[in-house]
Amino acid sequence: MFRTRWHRITVFTIACALALCACGVQPTDSSENTMASQATAETASYQPVTITNYDFTGKEVQHTYTQVPQRVVAVYQGSIETMIALGLEDHVIASYGLDNEVKPEWQEGFAAMHYQETVFAPDKETITLLQPDMILSWGSLFGDTMLGDVSAWNEKGVATYMNSNTRPGGYPRTLENEYTDILNLGRIFAVEDRAQALVEEMQAEIARTEEAVQGKETVRVAVVEPMGDSISNYGANTLAGDMVTQLGGELANPDGNEMSKEDLLACDPDVIFVVYMAYSGDDPESVMASQKAVITEDPALASLSAVQNDRVYLVMLGDIYAAGPRTIDGIQTLAAGMYPELSK
Repeated sequence: MFRTRWHRITVFTIACALALCACGVQPTDSSENTMASQATAETASYQPVTITNYDFTGKEVQHTYTQVPQRVVAVYQGSIETMIALGLEDHVIASYGLDNEVKPEWQEGFAAMHYQETVFAPDKETITLLQPDMILSWGSLFGDTMLGDVSAWNEKGVATYMNSNTRPGGYPRTLENEYTDILNLGRIFAVEDRAQALVEEMQAEIARTEEAVQGKETVRVAVVEPMGDSISNYGANTLAGDMVTQLGGELANPDGNEMSKEDLLACDPDVIFVVYMAYSGDDPESVMASQKAVITEDPALASLSAVQNDRVYLVMLGDIYAAGPRTIDGIQTLAAGMYPELSK
């Protein structure tokens, strides 16, 4: 489910932006001196870390970090927000690709991320000019015509890390993958305590909910995203599906990526979560209302139990897809809809 916004940017705008943005994010002499001092201090006690990640084909690749990366390029929402959540914004020399506003508690960190508004995702020529020592992004961008090949970057001494739930090849997307990414980045940047705290918060929310619903009737859940004339279904191999299962729910339709209205009626879930995506510049309330109405206002779907019982809820895509530190928000949103009695 690769989502880009190329249609929002004209070719002329891209050409101009790529020519200018590399220069615009170069650190000043003062910031270079600060980064150099910080790197020296961090390297003095740094123990080499070997991390397993992936290339554009989904193949496992290993990279050994001998020092904390100081010139990171972060592309996409989860990449940007993970760096902020771990307190690593001062290691980022350029960032791109926000679909949604950064959460209020991360705004201060975001201000230091050298965010480039004119280009959603840069190409490898732009990245090369930035001289990074690490590129953090999604699997769909690590192609030769985009950010560039993982092996080629690694051979130049530039580390790459893709969110594990965007690994190409149809691999299951799981909560465990999100935990692993956060913990790996904690090891790479020597902030293991911060990373562990984020993961433990997510795990504790799952455990608390599981304990609270023991002995209760299993809730049947569908997580769907209306997309024009079709409905995309988040099944067992998706992060949202794994969240539902780990929270003690049952997926009403665990198979398949797409369903018809007839399919939705046939599985008749107790609860339906409708996925929405409010792009920067859009009116979030309008987007949410119109997306939910596709399910709740369609006469053909009026007989659904979830519609009749007013159990159709919204969930933001960024909270249940390659979510990074927003994983906790996805867990909490799904738990609240599945078990509203727990929040009373």
